[in-house]
Amino acid sequence: MDTTTRPLFALYVVWHPSNASGGKIAEKLHSHFGPNRHRNIAGDTGLSVIYRSEIAPNSQVPLSIDWDEAETTAVVVLMDSVIAGDTAWSNYIDELSKNTQARGLSARFFPIMLESEARELQLEEQALRWDRWKESNVVKEQRLVSDLTYEFIRMLRHRLRKTEAAEASLADYLEKIHVFISHSKHDDEGESIARSIRNWLHEHSALSSFFDVYDIPAGLSFQEVLLHQVQTSVLVALHTDSYSSREWCRREVVEAKRHHVPMIVVDCLHDTDQRSIPYMGNVPVVRMGPDHERIRTVIGCLFDEVFRTYLWRCRVEPFREMYPNVLFNARPPELISLATLPNRKGETGSTIVYPEPLLGTDEARLFSEIAPNVRTLTLTKWMEKNQ
Repeated sequence: MDTTTRPLFALYVVWHPSNASGGKIAEKLHSHFGPNRHRNIAGDTGLSVIYRSEIAPNSQVPLSIDWDEAETTAVVVLMDSVIAGDTAWSNYIDELSKNTQARGLSARFFPIMLESEARELQLEEQALRWDRWKESNVVKEQRLVSDLTYEFIRMLRHRLRKTEAAEASLADYLEKIHVFISHSKHDDEGESIARSIRNWLHEHSALSSFFDVYDIPAGLSFQEVLLHQVQTSVLVALHTDSYSSREWCRREVVEAKRHHVPMIVVDCLHDTDQRSIPYMGNVPVVRMGPDHERIRTVIGCLFDEVFRTYLWRCRVEPFREMYPNVLFNARPPELISLATLPNRKGETGSTIVYPEPLLGTDEARLFSEIAPNVRTLTLTKWMEKNQ
């Protein structure tokens, strides 16, 4: 079994050492994307965050970047007036840009314009305009993390698709991630919150959304379009008081689980849900709040879940063809996982592999009672058994 130690993803953060705010932003990126946060998904070496700020010995700029460090490389440069006014640093940044472009879509260069004066560098890449964002620095950091997470998802998705032609590769890379907003129209909050999220996505992000009353073309089957959209999107389930009582809401959640769609649940309860859907477990849950003021937090949570899902898919991709009877689950297994086994009859040899930590004792016992021929193993344990 190939257990390569080359990281799946490397994030380089570059800033001038005189820029104190650059150092704080770098720390924020490290805490969010660093290996400790994703070790159970990407492994001990699956994701690296590397700084380039300290001046290298006998030089005026930091060390160069190791482009063979990882399978996918993102370079985030925190641009300011000092970098723009320093010839050595300007040349260093320009060289990073050219080297990134030479590596196609497996490496990306992301300028972050902290100050408008940094525009003097005239880089080809589109920049994230921190200098134009009107929020507090805390909110700016949240926005930066979300924007970068979305772009990193695109990079990992592209790596999985392995498109060959350059033109097709760019079209593939530019494809937007679709967000399916699953909601009930049978209480005061469901449609209102869904509409608020849809509007926010269109105004503040590069995502597209599916909001059934608007997005089902005339002349097509409601059921056919709805199920297709669930299966090919990422799902936000708005858990309002009437959500679990609606047949189509329940069906959307079940279809998402059956097709291993990245999913989060948004807690929008006003009073009581008489029967919570059991299939909304094993996914992140985030509280919306009474005035829909936490939409940015909701979207950030969704991005994080999609990112970890693609990290997992990248990590297990080499094993899928070699082990066709193994279900690689990005979340801990649950009973509905049995309906998605490659070997549906549950014959000896079926295995569900999932990230650490181990299932609880009661959960594992329940699995063994219902499906005694199906093994459930963490990826680490499974790899040990298949060395």
